[in-house]
Amino acid sequence: MKLKNNQKNKFPVQSAGRKMINRVPFAFPEERILDVRNKLFKKIKEFETVNYIYVINKKKKLVGVFSIKEIFRKPEDAKVKEIMQTKIVKTHPYTDQERVAILALKHNLKSIPVVDKAGGFLGVVSSDTILDILHFENVEDILRFAGIQKFNTISPVKYFKTPIKIMITARVPWLVVGLFGGILAAQIIGFFEHSLEEKLILAAFIPLITYMADAISTQTETLFVRNIAFDPRMNIKKFLLKEIKIGVVIALISGSLAAGYSLLRFQSPYLGAVLGISLLSATFFAILVGTFIPWLINKFKKDPALGTGPLTTVLQDVLSVATYFIIATVLLDIFK
Repeated sequence: MKLKNNQKNKFPVQSAGRKMINRVPFAFPEERILDVRNKLFKKIKEFETVNYIYVINKKKKLVGVFSIKEIFRKPEDAKVKEIMQTKIVKTHPYTDQERVAILALKHNLKSIPVVDKAGGFLGVVSSDTILDILHFENVEDILRFAGIQKFNTISPVKYFKTPIKIMITARVPWLVVGLFGGILAAQIIGFFEHSLEEKLILAAFIPLITYMADAISTQTETLFVRNIAFDPRMNIKKFLLKEIKIGVVIALISGSLAAGYSLLRFQSPYLGAVLGISLLSATFFAILVGTFIPWLINKFKKDPALGTGPLTTVLQDVLSVATYFIIATVLLDIFK
């Protein structure tokens, strides 16, 4: 049951098929535990992993699995079919490596068997590989959140060997997007020049509004990306509703603190009202953006982490600044 390298190479680089190994212990349903034990001792050096023994039928289809511990716990005359688990957590060769690793975590398994469409046993993704995948995916997501692409080229291991030109091309694209987003935000502030002239103190709180919006959006998008990875069928509406409830409480707390500070420091009910309402609005938009952008990317069968970080930050900054000055302008007439 060996796959040649050229057979494995037909699968995508970051797939279960490319990451699997096939030198693993297997048994047949009618075999005795004693026979399996003897075979294991005889061929132990040939196996790449021995966490589980996989049970296959004469057509080489995976029909069961049991832990290596069982061959030392069960009677020697017991048959494999009597002790094997038939409810098998398995995956297919084209499944993305991150889904495989998450499947192992979710079910507390040391390795995941890989089967073809007909249920034929192809191999397993071992525990060592699963750990490597988790490390790779976590570092990749961190870099993507920071707007750094081409992870394979500039991973931490290769950082000092990577040419500066490649490093620049990996980092510049999202920074350019952020630059234009900043220009747009500046233009929006310019539209509300009249409000700033009357209440110059408004400018001092722009960083506060954008920071709170960005922080909440980042928290939401991070939770969404992790949850959708664990459960691709996650109820989006349920997630969004829960985040909005949490966001409202956070906005009320932060808005009340900001409003109280402005009243004590500047004796300005107007500024307190602007900050309180703006934080509430910014929080609402932050949660929508932090959920919608990765959800939309996931709909197109792409890694939702691709569009988080820089993209949501730009959108959120523009929305929060626009909302802040719209509220400030409306309330300016009311508090005159």
